[in-house]
Amino acid sequence: MTAAPATTERPTRLARTVTAPLLFLFILGDVLGAGVYALVGELSAEAGGMIWLPLLVALGMALLTAASYAELVTKYPQAGGSAVYAQRAFGRPLVSFLVGFCMLAAGVTSAAGLSLAFAGDYLGTFLDVPTIPTALVFLALVAALNLRGIKESLRANVVMTAVELSGLVLVVVLGALVLGRGEGEVSRLADLPSGTGVAAATLGGALIAFYSFVGFETSANIAEEVRDVRRVYPRALFGAIATAGVVYLLVALVAPAVVAPDDLQASSGPLLEVVKVAGGVPLEVFSVVALVAVANGALLTMVMASRLTYGMAEEGLLPSVFGRVLPERRTPVVAILATTAVAMVLTLTGSLADLASTVVLLLLFVFLSTNVAVLVLRRDHVEHAHFRAWTPLPVLAVGTCLVLLTRQEAKHWLLAAILIALGAVLYAVTRHRGREHEGSADLGR
Repeated sequence: MTAAPATTERPTRLARTVTAPLLFLFILGDVLGAGVYALVGELSAEAGGMIWLPLLVALGMALLTAASYAELVTKYPQAGGSAVYAQRAFGRPLVSFLVGFCMLAAGVTSAAGLSLAFAGDYLGTFLDVPTIPTALVFLALVAALNLRGIKESLRANVVMTAVELSGLVLVVVLGALVLGRGEGEVSRLADLPSGTGVAAATLGGALIAFYSFVGFETSANIAEEVRDVRRVYPRALFGAIATAGVVYLLVALVAPAVVAPDDLQASSGPLLEVVKVAGGVPLEVFSVVALVAVANGALLTMVMASRLTYGMAEEGLLPSVFGRVLPERRTPVVAILATTAVAMVLTLTGSLADLASTVVLLLLFVFLSTNVAVLVLRRDHVEHAHFRAWTPLPVLAVGTCLVLLTRQEAKHWLLAAILIALGAVLYAVTRHRGREHEGSADLGR
């Protein structure tokens, strides 16, 4: 794999204010997000105490696809991400639209899931409030920060990423102290749910664990706002995923050893159970940390979704109204409001686990397209130097995506199909308006 510095940057209407450290923290914050904070219990249901194994497998899968993104982002640094790559590779607007819309749908679905996680047991430590209304207010506040600007959003991300990383490190330290006292059972790390084999537990767990690593792909959609993107992007991408992977694996080794998998599974705030067992740290303190982690994941996901919507409008794949930008803030106002509204509706449709699995399903189609596109676009030579992935990596990535697709349940396919059908309607409207505009132009000649 190679990379080289760039000498020029593509003109953009967006503000190019994202530096290398901000990009690293953007990716790290989005990957860390609420994955482990909210889904350790769901992982325990699939893999018992062996949650470290599907996490390790999911890390490898994420790195395979990340290599393709590193090549394509540095080769074509513009908003729109996977939709742009599909258009360049396959030359079919419908395919490009479906890829981009799957990415967009995954983003708003993820934000809906995170809003439910925010309104769960962690918030319940402080307030007894209804889940759905709280989730809706939470999404509205995220939209308000998103509207202020990318720089303000990423500054908030710096603080929140530091907090959520500290929280996970705290869980690891507390777990180690519990084990050092002779409490807990390390042997649980090899336990599986009754009647489940290693292969089934690994694949079933990897499907959920993969959600803990997704988020890196969102960074492709802020490529136009990154300074010297061709040089800094690969370093920030792989560095952030590796950092998150190490932290996740440490958490996965201490949590089941300290708390029985059944107890982890029963809680919507599973890492809070580790803190309870360890003692010495007020539950309110850790709950704040977990809430910050969830909020950060939702913020960064909605930043991605709005920029992707804007990029697709700029490419003519969505109605042009989604490309409107606030004059002073230079943020995509209509895209932000629209994606927030859809996320709010999705909070009414399912549980965190179902929404997380639907996110993975949608992203698997995106990743399939991107990993094939990187191979197809090898014949498209650009003037600037860029990162180049080792050819077997995208090939292996395609295989992992296909395997994970076979593990999806019918209800997740149904929700994904409904979202894609909504996108098809938008696409039809866009194409119809485009033809009307062309017809009017012809009559005016």
